[in-house]
Amino acid sequence: MRRLTDTRLVVATGNKGKLEEMRALLEPRGIGITSNADHGLPEPEETENTFLGNARIKAHAAAKALGLPALADDSGIEVEALDGAPGVRTADWAETPNGRDFLVAMERTHDALVASGAPEPWRARFVSVLVLAWPDGHEESFRGEVNGRVIWPPQGVLGHGYDPIFIPDGHERTFAEMTAEEKNALSHRGASIRAFEAACLG
Repeated sequence: MRRLTDTRLVVATGNKGKLEEMRALLEPRGIGITSNADHGLPEPEETENTFLGNARIKAHAAAKALGLPALADDSGIEVEALDGAPGVRTADWAETPNGRDFLVAMERTHDALVASGAPEPWRARFVSVLVLAWPDGHEESFRGEVNGRVIWPPQGVLGHGYDPIFIPDGHERTFAEMTAEEKNALSHRGASIRAFEAACLG
């Protein structure tokens, strides 16, 4: 396992919600975080069918372009009754002619669950896969998951993405009803970041 010795790290994303979460988790470790937008980098096309594959694309593209270590997250929600959908296509379910709208994505998920006839509780899990890439092509990867259930209607106004319809196991509030600190302690991305910290930061 290669350790990260550089104090600068590019988080290869254009997703503001992800960036805020990763900054909150990593900046206390003394790491200066920048993003694709800070460097004017376009987002590469995500052509793989796995979280790991797409995280690799994003991390290596940024590391190669900037000559700095780059950390990329690919994540999504897998709903059991929908055979794991939307999964790696989670963000695609939010696409509209005017950009991404996650209320549309949540409604689409709910409509698919109703059409499936699956009884509640609707079991689901959030998955986050991180890839840390160096300019020389080396990489390390980390995975975090959190199990829970999808509910309807949406509850809460915090967080981002599908947070208003996901309640993690052992809790009665959605991620969107939790503070950032509460969510990060439980979430898939919090778990993958902690795995990265343990392995590469010590």
